[in-house]
Amino acid sequence: MKRVAIGVLSLLLIVCAWALAAKESGMEWRTLTPEEEAVIVHKGTERPFSGKYERFSGKGIYVCKRCGAPLYRSEDKFDSGCGWPSFDDEITGAVRRQRDADGIRTEILCARCGGHLGHVFVGERLTDKNVRHCVNSISMDFVPAAEPQPARETAVFASGCFWGTQYVFQREPGVISTRAGYTGGRTPHPTYSEVCSGRTGHAEAVEVIFDPRQTTYEKLARLFFETHDPTQVDRQGPDVGDQYRSAIFYNGDSQKAIAERLMAELRAKGLALATQLVPASTFWPAEEYHQDYYQKNGGTPYCHVYTKRF
Repeated sequence: MKRVAIGVLSLLLIVCAWALAAKESGMEWRTLTPEEEAVIVHKGTERPFSGKYERFSGKGIYVCKRCGAPLYRSEDKFDSGCGWPSFDDEITGAVRRQRDADGIRTEILCARCGGHLGHVFVGERLTDKNVRHCVNSISMDFVPAAEPQPARETAVFASGCFWGTQYVFQREPGVISTRAGYTGGRTPHPTYSEVCSGRTGHAEAVEVIFDPRQTTYEKLARLFFETHDPTQVDRQGPDVGDQYRSAIFYNGDSQKAIAERLMAELRAKGLALATQLVPASTFWPAEEYHQDYYQKNGGTPYCHVYTKRF
């Protein structure tokens, strides 16, 4: 227990330092999905017993989904049976209270960004502290205490329908997380129907967060070229339109140089590449029903087939 406590304390210090640095540097908040925005910004409530942290018992720290500020320690979480994650204490200064719009309950918000968390109740005698923070899972992320937060880098690829692109990358060792979304266009907060109209300029793309200690950007870029047809212009298989274009949205000169080298190698082999190489710009997450599509609905991609090219 002592080792776990020390690990949690060390992680808390790291996360707090990150949050302070982010605040001082003016770091932008994370772009929210419509479902996240409905709760965090517009003060909605997720369905009881539906949140991913309701029965979760990992050791670590819960942080704000929008700004990353530390909110709760895992040792303060308890099973209240109410259908939402419950905590009987918060990290000092992390949570702000105010009277709810209903005039009865007390709302709790992230003290840093004002994001809606849920409500706090006193006097239920469920724990010795006699307090219950009833928090929406969708308002939080979790930072595990087992080991320091892994190093992370971000890659963004577009290779046709983002259902298939996400399926390819989320199965790759070293990938921490993936999100389907829209990027490379003009319209802020685009919807799927707007992107499909062809008037936004966005491509269907996937944001890949990976641990560079376990994989490399070059390996992911090779996977990108080998799991779609990079010679097709504004289409991939039966999907036609500029939103289905082949594109790499690079972050920094190193990613650009790696992509240029791989593209030159493929052209030397006779491939007439249509792949666009452009700087990364704002990535807008797609609607929730597009996320992890094949995991939720079964099946496999219809136009992402592995072809060895290197």
